[in-house]
Amino acid sequence: MSNRRQINQVDPKAYKGMIVLEQYLDQSDLTPIHKELIKVRTSQINGCGYCLDIHSQDALKNGERIQRLLVLAAWRETELFSEEERLILEMTESIAYIHRGGIIDSVYDRALLLFGQDYLVQLIMCMVTINAWNRIGVSTQMKAKEKRE
Repeated sequence: MSNRRQINQVDPKAYKGMIVLEQYLDQSDLTPIHKELIKVRTSQINGCGYCLDIHSQDALKNGERIQRLLVLAAWRETELFSEEERLILEMTESIAYIHRGGIIDSVYDRALLLFGQDYLVQLIMCMVTINAWNRIGVSTQMKAKEKRE
């Protein structure tokens, strides 16, 4: 039995900055599908079952197809994702695997051309935010709860 406590229960102020980031993302120009692809793929990489559960469900609610979620971890081997989405997923992996050097210049430059400066900044902030949430979820052993329908 784990004696870990959820951060928001112990010190609600500790979550304040994270909530502000989420509010920023909610008001951003990011499409719901772009946000959820970032959140699901990052949660897959970081092994955060809690976030993976939430964001997979959110993706479905926002119109994402089950097939694409099922193959998301192997997105490079499919033709199910648009050029924009493939670039977003490449950036997502670069940030999640930050120890490999982050987003390389050629990817960043392609993203800047395709998305423009403002959208690119919003994409990066979404990627950074879900990585932080994943680290909170994994560190405190948050668990996905079974839903009965």
